Amino acid sequence: MDSTILIIAVGAMVAGFVQGLSGFAFGLVAMSFWVWTIDPMVAAALVVFGSLLGQVLAVFSVRRGFQLGRLLPFVLGGLVGIPIGVFILPLLNANMFKLFLGVFLAIWCPTMLLIPRMPPVKFGGRAADGVVGVMGGIMGGIGGFSGVIPTLWCNLRRLDKDEQRSVIQNFNLSMQLVTLTMYIFSGIVTRKMLPMFGIVAPAMLIPTLLGTRLYLGISEATFRKIVLSLLTLSGFALLASSIPKLLT
Repeated sequence: MDSTILIIAVGAMVAGFVQGLSGFAFGLVAMSFWVWTIDPMVAAALVVFGSLLGQVLAVFSVRRGFQLGRLLPFVLGGLVGIPIGVFILPLLNANMFKLFLGVFLAIWCPTMLLIPRMPPVKFGGRAADGVVGVMGGIMGGIGGFSGVIPTLWCNLRRLDKDEQRSVIQNFNLSMQLVTLTMYIFSGIVTRKMLPMFGIVAPAMLIPTLLGTRLYLGISEATFRKIVLSLLTLSGFALLASSIPKLLT
């Protein structure tokens, strides 16, 4: 089997399981596999496609905690941010972006794990949620990372497990759908990528469903630890992939 096909398939399987369990992080996990062998523009398109497919599967498997009023500011903000991210993508130094994102995740997420009783953030209301949505939309347009900042924000808000999962899951679903559409019309997605999409889809199907089944049986505290640990590991993976390239 061609090594690139194997890496795409394994990355999709692991990322699909993690997304099914946590409701996000497909892009961060998949990129830790794909960044070594796949062109960044191609990897960005695969991440958006895989994340969108995973969210569609998860929406039918996990339907708890949905509140339209809670979700709407995030989505409206995200719709503003996506075009900005898509515009930035061709101009961006991918390694610098991964470096800054990796440093942020590697420092902030362990801090939240080590200080489990941090008081919840209550300021800003829906306006603050909308600003966070804009940031998520920009990162989604750049490469399918739409869930990172909203996930951290929901942790700071101390939303319960199902409400947080619902916000992130449906926000990501909306953002990835719009982002993939813009990728197609802007020419980022090409015919040459379609066989790779055909590898990602079947590879992630069963792992995603297994992840959603596991989610239903875990506690609030366990879910929070899983989310923050995944973000921490993703940060270190981004640093490991970006620093050597920047040094050379």
